[in-house]
Amino acid sequence: MSLDSFTQSVDKAVSGFFEPIAGWLVEVVFYSVPVGGTDLPLIVAWLVVAGLVFTGWFGLVQVRKFKLAVDVVRGKYDEKGSAGEVNHFQALTAAVSGTVGLGNIAGVAVAVSIGGPGATFWMILCGLLGMATKFVEVTLGVKYREVHADGTVSGGPMHYLPKGLADRFGAGGKKLGKVLAVLASAMVLFFGLFGGNLFQVNQSYAQLVSVTGGEDGLMGSSAGALFFGLLVAALVGIVLLGGIRSIANVTSKLVPAMAGIYIVGCLVVILVNVTAVPSAIGTIIEGAFNPEGVAGGVLGALIIGFKRAAFSNEAGLGSAPIAHSAVKTKHPASEGLVALLEPFIDTVIICTMTALTIVIANPASYAEARSDQSIAGVTITSDAFGTVLPWFPYILTVAVMLFAISTVLTWGYYGLKAWTYLFGRSKGSELAYKVVYTVFAVAGSLLTLQTLIDMADAVLFMLAVINIIGLYLLAPIVKRELHSFLAFVKKRDAGEISDDGSDEDQESVKTTV
Repeated sequence: MSLDSFTQSVDKAVSGFFEPIAGWLVEVVFYSVPVGGTDLPLIVAWLVVAGLVFTGWFGLVQVRKFKLAVDVVRGKYDEKGSAGEVNHFQALTAAVSGTVGLGNIAGVAVAVSIGGPGATFWMILCGLLGMATKFVEVTLGVKYREVHADGTVSGGPMHYLPKGLADRFGAGGKKLGKVLAVLASAMVLFFGLFGGNLFQVNQSYAQLVSVTGGEDGLMGSSAGALFFGLLVAALVGIVLLGGIRSIANVTSKLVPAMAGIYIVGCLVVILVNVTAVPSAIGTIIEGAFNPEGVAGGVLGALIIGFKRAAFSNEAGLGSAPIAHSAVKTKHPASEGLVALLEPFIDTVIICTMTALTIVIANPASYAEARSDQSIAGVTITSDAFGTVLPWFPYILTVAVMLFAISTVLTWGYYGLKAWTYLFGRSKGSELAYKVVYTVFAVAGSLLTLQTLIDMADAVLFMLAVINIIGLYLLAPIVKRELHSFLAFVKKRDAGEISDDGSDEDQESVKTTV
């Protein structure tokens, strides 16, 4: 039996077994209600409402404290001797690498195709709201992280839900929190293997095949697929063995590189068509409030924009706190402020650049997708670049590879923390996970397993339901942490506290073996 026929058999068998389960799960998690002539997924409303609530609760923290967040990333308020494994910039890039990916390239194209240019406006608004949610969950992630005896750190919803609920509600809260923590770990692990690993490798391989001659080209054979999978698996395995420090070192270089390549490409298209920029911006604003040809009108454009933003920046899903928890700090809210920059980079900057590039370039594939409401995704983005730079699909391939590898690495770390929460932190347990994860990377170039990927999406957004309930209940703790950090900043700026924090009483972080 050839490799092709074997992988096709596996794909068919897995899809046949899981398809009924996946169909039911997707229908439940992404259940939609008709609103104004279009469908509103309740999970998207759940995420957007959380952004609105936390934006109000913390007094527009994403606007008022934006400059402070940038100062923290720059290291202005670093303290010597802080527990943790990586600095603020590395923690931010590690988390951003988990969210910036194909959703920023293909997802935005889908949004402006179905929802029109006006979807961009609502996408930006949702990204701004998501900044407040991200601030809350990451502050909790650092507050209730565990710093182990060997200096490594574990954090995320599997830690702050049981500990935070125990702090607020005693024994009953602790029991509920433990149940939620197990569920959260299982969901993170499942998505990590299929959505954060297999899907990313599969899509990056598909893009590579498309620019190397298709199925008849250099990489189109089963041998090419296997080689690509083994290469990615080797790279991922080597970096994973080094832990979060190694991942952060890689992503702190990859993320700026991939964002730089992509943004430069967008800017080239925009600058070549600079006279069309005012008109494009006007089209986006007008389309937000008076869209034509969009099911549901204004509400339809709003829902589509919110949906793509929610899928892109993952604010409220509980994944990013896992990476941010490894930061070196004595003040949890300091990293919460850093984290609010994440949706800004992911959605407000990169997604907006993609949308503006497509609207300005207006390639034929975009016009065709708008006329028949089809979904073309990355093809539209690639064609938009091709209107100015015919060779840019090759550069886009490099960007997709960087996006995919950084996402695989970050979700490898997320999955590891979920795995060790469920199965323990022994060396044997961690090695077993890393072997499984690297095998999934190889499978990504050979298999599609689309049914399991659909399930993974549903599972990740199920986590948002659990996570956001916890965020509401624990928000008063976040407010205290914010006031504590702002008081520290005031004293530090006044010269009353040195950079080693020796002049301030600071609660020590709990250490566990």
